Amino acid sequence: MSRLALLAALAATTAAAQQPPPAPGTRLDEPELVAALEAHLDSLAASDRFSGVVALVRGDTRVFERAYGMADREAGVRNGLDTRFNLGSINKAFTAIAIRQLARAGKLSLNDRLIQHLPDYANRDVAERVTIAQLLEHKSGIGGNIFAAPAGGSRNDLRATADFMALFAHEPLQFQPGDRQQYSNAGYVVLGAVIERLSGVSYYDFVRANVFQPAGMTSTGSYSRDSLPPNTAVGYTRGGPGSERRAPLRPNTETLPGRGSSAGGGYSTALDLFRFARALREGRIVEGPPGGMGVAGGAPGINAILETGIAGYDLVVLANLDPPAAEGVGRQVREWLGITEDEGGPRIIRRRPE
Repeated sequence: MSRLALLAALAATTAAAQQPPPAPGTRLDEPELVAALEAHLDSLAASDRFSGVVALVRGDTRVFERAYGMADREAGVRNGLDTRFNLGSINKAFTAIAIRQLARAGKLSLNDRLIQHLPDYANRDVAERVTIAQLLEHKSGIGGNIFAAPAGGSRNDLRATADFMALFAHEPLQFQPGDRQQYSNAGYVVLGAVIERLSGVSYYDFVRANVFQPAGMTSTGSYSRDSLPPNTAVGYTRGGPGSERRAPLRPNTETLPGRGSSAGGGYSTALDLFRFARALREGRIVEGPPGGMGVAGGAPGINAILETGIAGYDLVVLANLDPPAAEGVGRQVREWLGITEDEGGPRIIRRRPE
């Protein structure tokens, strides 16, 4: 390229970057959407407010897919389109499907009391009053901090459902079951224990065989934090809510359990999440939710969303930074598509609190 042509190209690029963003409420057509999204993400990445993968699909057409930032800052490894990211609470969608599969198989009824399937639950009063449906709907009253460390140990010791259960199962209910809805990570750990008791295999093996394999999700799983597969992003946090925006980023490794649970903490790629969305539409996952869905997960150094059926598009945003790195991108795309929060089909929006 001649010097004159190079200068012209640079001038065009600069002019495009200086174009004002679309006015709020402006619905964009596809070329406009792609251009606006590219400019928005370039700006976020340049200021270290986004690191990860964004992919937008319409049918079989990949409308937009790009990776930004570093998967491992210490090793100098960049994020790629095939990088695995921690999903946070997106795993709850897989857990809910697994419970409904067991119900379909006649192993349980959603109206069953917990005591019917976990007669050895540490607090019998809780087990006698809570139903499976209330656990699914975050209406059980079961609380507890699954982000704590076991007595005399560390977060790295949390590697099985029973390890997480020991953190809270003895505690009383926080409210009368069914009286209100209150987000409960602990409740989804309990559902993982129910899955294990009724299936006779680990939670991880059950969802792999009944959700991941039917969908062709070959790069998805709950991996031990000290044996992550290659090409897995390290999460980076500035310290969580209330931290200074300019606080230095540091690895979130010490905040992670030894292995994720039925409440969250598994890993996946953008391609695998699109495979999941397609498998749901095609009915290849037994008891998968029909129609559109939206799921999200977030914790220090973790933020991920999967949005399907939004104005004919599926959107995946995976970030290895603190929330709302991914969720903010998702809100912006929905705004540019003219989608309000109550549109887009049946949706499940869940994010574990930081």
